[in-house]
Amino acid sequence: MAVSTPGHLVDSKLESKLRVSKGPGKWGAIAFGTALAGGVVYVLAQLAGDLANVRFSSMVPFVFLGIALAIALGFEFVNGFHDTANAVATVIYTHSLPPHVAVVWSGIWNFIGVLVSSGVVAFGIISLLPVELILQVGSGAGFAMVFALLAAAILWNLGTWYFGLPSSSSHTLIGSIIGVGLANQLLGNPSATSGVDWEQASSIGKSLLLSPLVGFVSAAVLLRVMKAAVTNARLYQAPEGIDPPPFWIRALLLFTCTGVSFAHGSNDGQKGMGLIMLILIGTVPTAYALNHAIPASQTQDFIAVSHQTAETLARYAPSEVVVGDARAEVTRYIRTRKLTQDTVPATRTMIGDIAADMAVFKELAQVPDDKTRNFRNDMYLVSETLRLFDKTKQPALTSADRDVVKNYKKHIDDATKFIPTWVKVAVAIALGLGTMVGWKRIVVTVGEKIGKDHLTYAQGASAELVAMTTIGAADLFGLPVSTTHVLSSGVAGTMTANGSGLQLATVRNLLMAWVLTLPMSIVLAGTLFWAFSRLG
Repeated sequence: MAVSTPGHLVDSKLESKLRVSKGPGKWGAIAFGTALAGGVVYVLAQLAGDLANVRFSSMVPFVFLGIALAIALGFEFVNGFHDTANAVATVIYTHSLPPHVAVVWSGIWNFIGVLVSSGVVAFGIISLLPVELILQVGSGAGFAMVFALLAAAILWNLGTWYFGLPSSSSHTLIGSIIGVGLANQLLGNPSATSGVDWEQASSIGKSLLLSPLVGFVSAAVLLRVMKAAVTNARLYQAPEGIDPPPFWIRALLLFTCTGVSFAHGSNDGQKGMGLIMLILIGTVPTAYALNHAIPASQTQDFIAVSHQTAETLARYAPSEVVVGDARAEVTRYIRTRKLTQDTVPATRTMIGDIAADMAVFKELAQVPDDKTRNFRNDMYLVSETLRLFDKTKQPALTSADRDVVKNYKKHIDDATKFIPTWVKVAVAIALGLGTMVGWKRIVVTVGEKIGKDHLTYAQGASAELVAMTTIGAADLFGLPVSTTHVLSSGVAGTMTANGSGLQLATVRNLLMAWVLTLPMSIVLAGTLFWAFSRLG
């Protein structure tokens, strides 16, 4: 195997820096501007159409809506600095694609990933928030929650981006949500732990903690396997000059870049979507609290499934129990996770009440404005209760009864947990624009500052194959992971396996950002929530 000389490494790095510093050119800028303008026009047209029949008693909700949407999309814009830029680092530093072609290509597949995303990750993130704030998202406390967690995430992401550190937007957002939950309880309840779903937070925390370790080990092992199975020496050498690699290597690297970009869009893009839906539900409940796209023809099916589920739960509810306030009991159960003899009867009562209201309204689009928020909240409470029933296995439903309950939950989630296409387009635009504006700092860190030697073709392919697979798997399970952490740790793993050595200063900074992100975002978000709550 040929060995790169120090002079060659210097020349290669210099060529890489020159390519990274080049602009997209006039036609590239025109093409991007046209696509951006088209997307913005589409988003604004759809939003205007949705708001056409909404009556605002004052301009205050409209102003809040604009500010909150701008901040939420700002979070995704900053997310583009960090996470999306990682997807293009390897194809740029192996000269497989010119920088701005790579960024545009990645943006296209991020866009596709966002559009086909399921929304599971989005609503999994929302379930971490305190129940009372979700139910009152249109109140002052609800807006304080949204503004605090978004502002904290943006500030921390901007700070780490400024220093070129591939910090995790997912890690930051989770910390911000926990900070808001803790602050909410400290302000109104001596028991701080009840403000956070610690079991759900623990599950998400494990995925964020383990995914970099998976990236490091898996990429190192994959590189070793490639060396044993594929003996082409050029695959394991640093690029020479600015010439692209052989066709098959270039195709492999392009495939991995595409896969990481798609997986990133389908996973990371959902985090902003969930928060945007909270904002829309809080400010314009008549338009977004319920899914008006569900036709009236499905009403009878929904009512039938409701009755079937109520009858199923009746077998697990003491017949002599009479619940005075079913909604209060269900809310208590979601907060405490403690099942009592009143919980199942209360849930059954709420299911029956929702079905009775549905029979009167005929379809979701006809729910009166003054009842929309409460109707949606009742559906949300029942959905969360059934999720906890399944998670805790209490009550101990039979397999057949569990299927009946899951079928009902799907129907009720279709009515409340939806994401309009224009929201997905807006998030994709924000991600893409952020990547176009701020990609260079993170790309340079991944391409030049993790390892002591220039990134080889095999290292780039190994790191991105692992990142693509890890993020895709997490998406299937509805878990948020960090593209930044998985890919940068994968690059570090290949450098270690290759004997190239790591730049300890960069690794130390990456580890510091990883360790500090969670506590700093918790403190920052909690402090901002306290301050914003006082303003209300």
